[in-house]
Amino acid sequence: MTATRRSTRIAEKRKADVDEEKDVKAAAPKAKRAKKVPKEQTKKTTAASSADEHLEIGDEIPDMVLKDQDDNDVDLRKVAAENKIVVIFVYPKASTPGCTRQACGFRDNYEDLKEHAKVFGLSADNVTRQKNFQTKQSLPYDLLSDPNRELIGILGCKKTPQSGIIRSHFVFFNGKLKFQRIKVSPEVSVADGKKEVLELVKELK
Repeated sequence: MTATRRSTRIAEKRKADVDEEKDVKAAAPKAKRAKKVPKEQTKKTTAASSADEHLEIGDEIPDMVLKDQDDNDVDLRKVAAENKIVVIFVYPKASTPGCTRQACGFRDNYEDLKEHAKVFGLSADNVTRQKNFQTKQSLPYDLLSDPNRELIGILGCKKTPQSGIIRSHFVFFNGKLKFQRIKVSPEVSVADGKKEVLELVKELK
C-alpha cells in the first residue's frame, strides 16, 4: 500500500514536471515575440526622426524658400540652378561682435567671391534685424531669415533643440553640398569659405 502511494506521488511529480516543461516551451515563443516589439518601435522612431537628419556631403541643397532682408522670397533650389557655386554662412545673431566680424569678412572678400559664387548670410534673426544689419555694415549680399531654425536645423547648426546657433558655413556646387564647416571662428569661416570656392573654380576650368 505504501509502495502504491509512493508510485502515485512519483507519477504525479513527473507529470507536474512535464507540464511545467510544456508551459516553459509554450511561453518561450511569446517571450521572443515580446522582444520584437521594442525593435519595431525603434524602427518607427528611426523613420520618424529621419527628417531631423543633417545634410551630408553630396546631398542636394534643401528645397526651401526663405525671406531675405527685403522680405523677398528666396528659393534655394532655384538659386542653385542659376549659380554653380552657392555659399551660405551661418551666424548666431546679427550685430553681435563675432557675427559682425564674420559678415564683414565675407563683405571684404565679396569682390573675389561674387565672380564665382552666390553668397548668403543666414541666421534666425527676423527680416527687420537682417535689414538693419545689412545696412549698418554695408553688406553687399542677401541675408536669409530663418526664425524657426528650419534650414539651420537641416544644416546641423542648432546649438540645442530649443535655442542657439552654431557658427558655420556651407558651399554647394552644382546644387549639392561640397564643403561644410560647422563650429568655426569668424576668421576661419571667411578664409576657408573663400579657399573652397577658389578650389571649385579650378575644377571648372
